[in-house]
Amino acid sequence: MYAGDSSRRGVRSLKQLVALDRDWVPQAPGASLYIRPAMIATEAAVGLHPANEYLFFIICCPVGAYYAEGFKPTKIYVEDQYVRATAGGVGEAKTGGNYAASLKAFAEAKAKGCTQVLWLDATEHKYVEEVGTSNIFFVINGELITPPLGGTILPGITRDTVLKVAADWGIKANERRISMDEIIAAAADGSLTEAFGTGTAAVIAPVGEFLYQERSIVIGGGKTGPIAQRFFDGIQQMQRGILPDTHGWLVRTI
Repeated sequence: MYAGDSSRRGVRSLKQLVALDRDWVPQAPGASLYIRPAMIATEAAVGLHPANEYLFFIICCPVGAYYAEGFKPTKIYVEDQYVRATAGGVGEAKTGGNYAASLKAFAEAKAKGCTQVLWLDATEHKYVEEVGTSNIFFVINGELITPPLGGTILPGITRDTVLKVAADWGIKANERRISMDEIIAAAADGSLTEAFGTGTAAVIAPVGEFLYQERSIVIGGGKTGPIAQRFFDGIQQMQRGILPDTHGWLVRTI
């Protein structure tokens, strides 16, 4: 079987499952049916080697706001000691091992009153990569900035959606490296006006504060910014057919 055949069968089975579970799709604003395709090895063997047998399955569950804060800005802990992913590894993939490397830092972040962890690069510990549950965006001097894909961060679908919608709306967007020094300086002079995460479950998650080396960096007065709000509303409205889908993202299941 070719990879393309497997992909088409996977999409077909996903459509069938969503059609069966259509009564579980939430109707409330901000809520959705979370869909998680997954695959685990099922080969009966002991030893370290790639498996020859796998089970593909899909989990569906209705969800509301991903964070306890809802759409209110979150407080994010910037991790500058532990490393989640390195170049040449599997940081760009959705694998269980990636989560294992993040749990200690996440526990420490929670103890400091933070919602999530912002990871830095593994070599210099100074360049922003991604949040544990999402990609990250900054608005500096009206420009949308997000770290580039380079094998250590997840190429998120919502990240890609924001970049495409930004182009539709005429918002300048730049995929480039951004350091904590630049973020601190931009926050100090007021040119950093917003920060937000993007993810399948979180959709758009505004960030009101970063905790970095015991220093608080408040973004936009700790309030949700207009660009984050616009993306949140716009993407939700596209999903529900209120705004036109000009990219062919919507797929009918029945």
